[in-house]
Amino acid sequence: MVADLAALVTAESPSSDLSAVDACADVVADIGERHLGSAPERIRIDGRQHLRWSFGAEPKVMLLGHFDTVWPLGTLAELPWSVTDNIATGPGVFDMKAGIVQLFHALASLPSLDGVVVLLNSDEEIGSPTSRALIEEQARQVDAVLVLEAVADGAVKTARKGMSLYCVDIEGRAAHAGLEPERGVNAVVELAHQIQAVVELADPAAGTSVVPSVISGGTTTNTVAAQAQLWCDVRMWSAKEQERIDRSIRALTPALAESRISVSGGPNRGPLESVSSEKLYFLAHQVSSESGLGMLRDCAVGGASDGNFTAAVGTPTLDGLGAVGGGAHAATEHVEIDQMIPRATLLAGLVTRILEGGL
Repeated sequence: MVADLAALVTAESPSSDLSAVDACADVVADIGERHLGSAPERIRIDGRQHLRWSFGAEPKVMLLGHFDTVWPLGTLAELPWSVTDNIATGPGVFDMKAGIVQLFHALASLPSLDGVVVLLNSDEEIGSPTSRALIEEQARQVDAVLVLEAVADGAVKTARKGMSLYCVDIEGRAAHAGLEPERGVNAVVELAHQIQAVVELADPAAGTSVVPSVISGGTTTNTVAAQAQLWCDVRMWSAKEQERIDRSIRALTPALAESRISVSGGPNRGPLESVSSEKLYFLAHQVSSESGLGMLRDCAVGGASDGNFTAAVGTPTLDGLGAVGGGAHAATEHVEIDQMIPRATLLAGLVTRILEGGL
């Protein structure tokens, strides 16, 4: 497992570099073929490559992951692959190349893979723009989805917040700030009103956050600003809250006479609600106990993954079945080597139960 992980981590794969991602896809495909006994289907969408293995005529369970990372090409020179005692480090080792290794080894231990689909995409870290439809289509065809995202403390992820992203464009009217400011309509002042309006849409008690994240406006210090822009990141636990925020942001109105606003963007990923994962978590809990792996814990997190897509189409989804470690997207990224076999054992047992009709 460590040798496979070394091969993957040293194949750098920043999402934005298609040549690097393609080279990493070759490494993933070779490792997968060696363990699963067949080459993957290579699916190219808008110049980007994704990998899929399908076994048997009736798909029952999809194992979902990604091999792209947030790290730019050349990061290995600063954060090299290394193994010290129980800790493996390197760009993408935790998020989520160790999860891919565990996936292959777990499936290789099973007597039959009939009913299994493996889908590994190359654009998760940038929002899965080319693979989303592929993921959703495949999810509709199976009984369950298991997501190989990493976890900090071994707790599987039974809920994830949904995410929406909005851009509020504001149009005012320019004028000289010293000679005739009264002839202008200040888009930056309107921006301030709109920031306050969107912040008030948040509901901390419900876990709904509305965060103004990027703003811009104006051209020169002596000009009444004619243009401004506000970006908002919205997170929520329920589809109902996502719909409420969407309606409210689209209903924003100008505070200043003669200013105009327009809203673009919207929901990016629906919430992975606990109702979507509860049966799979119960099954995983049984597998963990019966396999001698101890008590399996769960958690709910604010970050989104491709599991949000599969849950949103109505397919039972359990996330966080990947590597144990920490430091995602940070220089401290690492994996606990001694947890790789137990996590692969859990995954193998869970896949077996689902194939046997455990749901």
